[in-house]
Amino acid sequence: MASVLIVDDSAFARHLIRVVAETGGHEVVGVASNGDQALSLYKDLHPELVTLDWMMPGKSGEVVLNEILRGDPDARVIMITGWANDSIEGRVMKAGAKAFLEKPNVKKALLEKIDTAMAS
Repeated sequence: MASVLIVDDSAFARHLIRVVAETGGHEVVGVASNGDQALSLYKDLHPELVTLDWMMPGKSGEVVLNEILRGDPDARVIMITGWANDSIEGRVMKAGAKAFLEKPNVKKALLEKIDTAMAS
């Protein structure tokens, strides 16, 4: 079981990710709707895993990923986006994300990606 911080500007996506994670036996310890909230909650909660939306107003998920990893190089982050392309996936994986997931596949693949990230 992993403690999970969910970061997404979409209330629907946050709810869906929460349901999927909790169904898989993981504990959602925090939910953020923007990058600043995410960074604050990460520092306060020290979750074992973060699901992070790539495209958000204000700080993008890519900026948040880099800031989290700068403070905690061992952080486990799964980047999730509805704007997927090979360039974005390559950049976030090179930056240190443990997995990359397209939003239409969240329900189907999230638990698999959590298990993969937690095993690394």
